[in-house]
Amino acid sequence: MESTLQSKLKHWRHHFHRNPETGFEEVATSDYVATVLESFGLEVHRGIGGTGVVANLKVGDGTRAIGLRADMDALNISEDAPGRAYASCTAGKMHACGHDGHMAMVLGAARLLSEARDFNGTVRFIFQPAEEHGRGAKAMMADGLFERFPVDAIFGAHNMPGMPAGSFSTRPGGIMASEDNFVIHIKARGTHAARPHMGVDPIVIASQIVLGLQTIISRNLDPSLPAVISCTEIITDGLRNVIPSNVTIKGDTRSYSPNVQNLLATRMREVSEGICRMHGVECDFEYTHEFAPTVNSPEYVDLAVAAATKVAGAQGVDANVQPMMISEDFGAFLQAVPGNFIFIGNGDVREKGGVPLHNAAYDFNDDILPLGARYFAEVARLALASACLTTD
Repeated sequence: MESTLQSKLKHWRHHFHRNPETGFEEVATSDYVATVLESFGLEVHRGIGGTGVVANLKVGDGTRAIGLRADMDALNISEDAPGRAYASCTAGKMHACGHDGHMAMVLGAARLLSEARDFNGTVRFIFQPAEEHGRGAKAMMADGLFERFPVDAIFGAHNMPGMPAGSFSTRPGGIMASEDNFVIHIKARGTHAARPHMGVDPIVIASQIVLGLQTIISRNLDPSLPAVISCTEIITDGLRNVIPSNVTIKGDTRSYSPNVQNLLATRMREVSEGICRMHGVECDFEYTHEFAPTVNSPEYVDLAVAAATKVAGAQGVDANVQPMMISEDFGAFLQAVPGNFIFIGNGDVREKGGVPLHNAAYDFNDDILPLGARYFAEVARLALASACLTTD
């Protein structure tokens, strides 16, 4: 059974890897997922929130329901993997974050549970589009996900390069940060590079803004509160010998609380507009909320740890991992229903699976697929049997 499952998991994962589709374009991916789920005899619903899929497996007369979620989208990255037999067949797109493996693991859990039928209640297998955009979870919920397919709790997972292969890590409370995006547009006066006194140089102004923003974390925020401000793009309309008229700074911030988000937005606007005002130029400042923080429900951490311990052993489970500043669209689901998110080690940096996420050479570690499938199946069983789901 194990070798057959491993073979199936690899087959599914490699199919997804060869055929990546980005957010809200996962038409062929969702059709493939739905077809596999239907082959298990599940009740399958397509087109939820665009390309999302929900499959239901009901056993017995239990009224409780559990959601198991996988993300489906790839990234706009050109794969750099010479000799990889299942490399992306789509130019400029690849599964560089492991969503191909996440889908395979949840499909594996669906197969295990549909064959064993050793629980009482309903398991809903939720395949979400557009996680990388931070918009897929909201799209599914806006389309009535939890009204049409209510769950008492939801569980998700993400592979993590740098963690030993097959290990598990989670924690109560915040485990991943929010992500907010910002755009700062500076409108100055361009001139010839040899005659800077004839214009107002927005590159100098932008440089001052970038440096000024870095003081917000160190001087305006309580040092005990985690936050990051990263300027990641500077775009100009200049040339080698032309001082530009316009500079745009783009980037993102990460934090864990609405109060910190508000402080960052307020101070970033004040710093940007203040520096521009000092130089007599215009400043347009935009700040948008993209990802909610991922905050685990404490009562479901114990269930997730118990399930992970059963498949990986106590030595392979960290029940209180350090929070990370990365973001995940799963956080939006946890604002609507309780649940847990867990990391599964993809391999440390010296081993197979250690290439970082969002890297052109990244690959999901096939060796952890059976562990992930068994984890999802076990956490569903435990959650459906748990007193945590008892309602008043």
